[in-house]
Formats: sequence, C-alpha cells, structure tokens
Amino acid sequence: MDTSVQGKRVLITAAAAGIGLAMAEAFAAAGARVHICDIDTAALADFRAAHPDITASVTDVSDDAAVDRLFDDAQKALGGLDVLINNAGISGPTAPVEDIAPADWKRTLGVGLDSVFFCTRRAVPLLKAAGGGVIINLSSVAGRLGYPLRTPYSAVKFAIVGVTESLAMELGPHNIRVNCIQPGFVAGGRIDRVVAAKAAARGISIDEQAKEFVARVSLRTMVSATDIANMALFLASPAGQHISGQALSVCGNVESLA
Repeated sequence: MDTSVQGKRVLITAAAAGIGLAMAEAFAAAGARVHICDIDTAALADFRAAHPDITASVTDVSDDAAVDRLFDDAQKALGGLDVLINNAGISGPTAPVEDIAPADWKRTLGVGLDSVFFCTRRAVPLLKAAGGGVIINLSSVAGRLGYPLRTPYSAVKFAIVGVTESLAMELGPHNIRVNCIQPGFVAGGRIDRVVAAKAAARGISIDEQAKEFVARVSLRTMVSATDIANMALFLASPAGQHISGQALSVCGNVESLA
C-alpha cells in the first residue's frame, strides 16, 4: 500500500497545537513540505522553535484579507500546493440556544466555516495548476449527530459535510479529491475544556461528564490526535486516490452526543 506523501506541498490551518500540530508533524515526518498558520502567537512561537524546518504564518483565518496574506506566504515557502487541510475551528459557546449571544454564533461560524471558504477559494487555482490535489476538511461527529447546548459548533460541522460533498463533485473533474474527517472525543486540552464547560452548563461534576462522554463511545475510549493525523495522511496519499466526497469518522463509534 502506497502511503507516501514525499515532496507534497501541504498547508494546514490552526496547526500550532492539538490535531493540527499532530498533522503537521506527521506530514513533515513522512517527507512532505509543510506550511502552517495559527492565530495563537505564543503557540506559534513554540512551534517555530520546535520545528525550524516548517514555515508558519500568524493568521486569523476568519478574515479573508488575512487568508490572502497566508496564501502569499505559503506560495513563497512551498512554490505551489498539493494538499490543503482546513483544520481551524473553535468550540464556541456551551449554552441553551436562547442564551447564545449573536456575536458568539458569528465567531464560531467565522472561524470554523468562513475559513473553509476563504482558504479553499485561494487553494483551488493552485491545486488545478499542480494537475490535481487534495482538500481535507475537519468536521466532527457533531456533524452527524445532534449536539445539545453546542448548536453553533454542530451547525459548522454539519455545514462542512455539505461543503465537502459539493466540492468533491465540482472539483473531481480537475483531479482534486475532497473529503472530511469527523473526529470523536480527542484526548487533550480542548476536550478537557469542553467537558468542563458542559459539566458547568448541566450542573454536574467534570468527572461525571467525562464518564458520560466515554460511555457513549462503542469502543469506550477517546481517540488521539495522532489517529486523526494518520487518516489525513492516508487520504492525501496514493492509497486514498479513489476516495472523495466522504465524511470519515475517526471516533471509536460515538453513538450519541445527547
């Protein structure tokens, strides 16, 4: 099975930490040339210190002008593009819908969904010029299951599935494959914050909420950021050359988020 990405030019958004960091490290270790961005300047400074061979930009991907600058940087660093990974997203508010502020709704959609549009519209001409390529969008199991108290986040992740399916049809004739990955509960700081917020919203302990999350997974475990990175590598490689338009869950089979 050919899972090589040697020499591929890869841009990953929000990759200074978490899943994005795992993907950046995995692609670089597999021989790809990687450029990342992140809005967190402190995390990006740490990333640059640890990964001097990976170029990086400070970018708010919810801002189309900032995305234009990102692609200018990426083109200078990589000389073109073969793979775009739209990883950026935020958890958004945890609250009943009537208590969600419009600004929080807009920010969640801006970071998680507008960014996919802004980055993809800039990436497609580069992928066409390369003779084809790969776009991987990060959805979530919240993009296939309802998620009470997390409506803005779930709305973004469902929308990403629709964007993925539409782009796969539109771009397939140009040899551009488009898929999305739907992580489940990914162990790490982000899920710890989500568990704490949901526990507070429901008036239960953090330990109770964490146990409830895991009990809803068929394999009774969380997944790791490395698991997500491995799926991205597979989709970007020749081994995944006929996979497009798919929403692929890496979650241990999350049965419910309710």
